[in-house]
Amino acid sequence: MSAVYSVDVRITAPVNDTEVTDRVADAIRNLFPEADPDHREGELVAEVHTMEGFSEELHRAEILDTARSVFFDSLSGETFAFDLKKQAAFEGRVNFAVGDPSELGDIHVEVTVREPDAESYIDYVAPPTEDGRPVDQG
Repeated sequence: MSAVYSVDVRITAPVNDTEVTDRVADAIRNLFPEADPDHREGELVAEVHTMEGFSEELHRAEILDTARSVFFDSLSGETFAFDLKKQAAFEGRVNFAVGDPSELGDIHVEVTVREPDAESYIDYVAPPTEDGRPVDQG
């Protein structure tokens, strides 16, 4: 795809007293390899400008439809947000957190799309599928 995307991705994750900060940072980096989390008062915060690594994991795990549903359900203007289970992320897997947050808290991701628009970016990160395979939109 030749489109240029301008996005701001803010990733936050609580770090509890019983957790090792580096392990939570690893969980974030496993799904967002570009992230360099900063420790701030009980949480880690990272900002990146791409979801390439995350998109690759969605493709590998074959959960594009689930991701699209989660993204579009939270879409408000040009922003969408979602939560991820920390333990799964630490293992390098995407597991969307739905319902009550886990005891240790979840990784929260907020994506603001500046160019071209949120719907196009969602289609890029998690393309529509047919029979479980991404549909070529080109």
